[in-house]
Amino acid sequence: MIKNIFLSLVMFLCFYFSQGQNIGSSPEYIMALTADWKGERFDDGRPKVSDDILERLKSITLEEAWAELIELGYDNQYEGDWQFIDDSESTTMTGRAVTAQFMPSRPDLENQVIEQGKKEGRAWEQRRTVSWAISTLVEGDVYVADGYLKPHLGTIIGSNLGTGVYNRTKRGIIAYGHIRDMENLRKIDGFNGWIKGSDPSYMRKTLLTSINSPVRIGNAIVLPGDAVLAKKDGIVFIPAHLVEHIVLTGEVTALFDVFGEWCIKENKFSAGAIDSVWTEEIKAQFRKWAKENANDLPMSMETLNNFLEGRNF
Repeated sequence: MIKNIFLSLVMFLCFYFSQGQNIGSSPEYIMALTADWKGERFDDGRPKVSDDILERLKSITLEEAWAELIELGYDNQYEGDWQFIDDSESTTMTGRAVTAQFMPSRPDLENQVIEQGKKEGRAWEQRRTVSWAISTLVEGDVYVADGYLKPHLGTIIGSNLGTGVYNRTKRGIIAYGHIRDMENLRKIDGFNGWIKGSDPSYMRKTLLTSINSPVRIGNAIVLPGDAVLAKKDGIVFIPAHLVEHIVLTGEVTALFDVFGEWCIKENKFSAGAIDSVWTEEIKAQFRKWAKENANDLPMSMETLNNFLEGRNF
């Protein structure tokens, strides 16, 4: 009996560590990382947050999303202080994270990565790993790359790879690091990037070591499939299983604000009353107001009522 348990443990550890050596995380590993997600998934195992939720997420402020995440115990999901490829266009982007981890290269590690890339069917012939994660992207993805802030010889994309990212995702890039070829990247209609800087050099002496594993983007931890809320003032990475809750909470908060302003303007309640814990009278008036404006709400009345049942006004 003990021998059988020992052999099972050895087999499990061999499987676990063999999986850990992959460049692209296995679906089983991604599913284990994101076990709280109960919805649809991509073939690679990532949670498939719906397009509708991602579109509604655009209207949620960073403060609304961040405050609720902190309330839920997720304190490490925000990173600020970004530069932009093009700050003349809209700087709001939502999507599903595909993560990439880059590290300084060393010959023995590079050899192992290239050999593993061969086994995984990646473009290994020129020993350049910079494009490997990009070839996995699909529409709605956001490429989230940890380039460990390396500028010279560490740039994560140029105009060719940037075009590849946009063609596949119709989104931009989040690079905790530097990129190159800024002038031509600005010419890609609809493309933008949240970056830490630019450098004219191309990537050398830097190595991709994993795709769709957990990465650190500044102060934030990002898992594959996280919903990305990127705005001009920063980025919040939302766990997939929480994004619908975050969206609904933000939308209801916005409704409270609209309702409160309407009450004050119509002299129904004072600003002090609206800015305090609501009385039963105010709560009843809000429900009445919401029902009268049901066609303009971002959610159904049933969804709103269910939300209000479990939350203090």
